[in-house]
Amino acid sequence: MAFFSGVKRRAQALVLPVIFFALCGYFAHHAMNGTRGLIARDARNAEIAQARLVLAEAEAERDAMERKVAGLRAEHLDRDMLEERARALLNVVARDEIVVPYAPNRRLF
Repeated sequence: MAFFSGVKRRAQALVLPVIFFALCGYFAHHAMNGTRGLIARDARNAEIAQARLVLAEAEAERDAMERKVAGLRAEHLDRDMLEERARALLNVVARDEIVVPYAPNRRLF
């Protein structure tokens, strides 16, 4: 009987530390691998960096388009830009111009 009471006393003494270490392990695991953990944070930061690159490319493209359109505004009409757009839309060339064809996937600009 004394043997079982000694085992019971040791088991009761170990219950609290085992529960504590289990809780610490649970939170440590989720701090690393959870949806808001360190690994997920690194993945989100990589996605944010990629999205910023895409945003920079889109802004550069938008700025280029705005520069082209700025020459066609009514308050400041650039005749060369207007003539270029009209020729491109109407597919017309002057008699003294030379046309150099190129493939659609090999654009000049």
